[in-house]
Amino acid sequence: MYDQPRPNRATPAMTFEQVLERVRYEGAYPNRERAAEAVHHVLAALGRQLTGDERVDLAQCLPVEAALTLTAQIPDTRHLTGWGFVKDLAALTGMSPAVARWDTGAVLAVVARLAGPDLLARILRRLPGGYALLFGQAELRQPQLRGSAA
Repeated sequence: MYDQPRPNRATPAMTFEQVLERVRYEGAYPNRERAAEAVHHVLAALGRQLTGDERVDLAQCLPVEAALTLTAQIPDTRHLTGWGFVKDLAALTGMSPAVARWDTGAVLAVVARLAGPDLLARILRRLPGGYALLFGQAELRQPQLRGSAA
């Protein structure tokens, strides 16, 4: 069953048209159609990776059109790293990895603003490594200890 936005959701901070304009600006796309294409591809790919309450809560932060793109996807059993996400998006869309990375950054920067810091932190905890940079955030990790200090 698909995750659907919860009833009685608050009005998103942006309309879908405003999201497209913001993505167009972030990605320096020549027109709104190219921005809409990027939004559709990236949110569909994210919908295949994100599960649980974070998926539903993110859908509530998005305009309806964007939320439906996110939640219409069946979550994938493969948990892709951030770079794996970009490579998978490139393979599915036929674009180069560089263009897929550009689109991902432009769309997820806007998604990060809509989600807010608390939800974004929860989303990043749920996803494998490498997604923080895609959302325009620093990826902080706990230092790994090598052996014992004897």
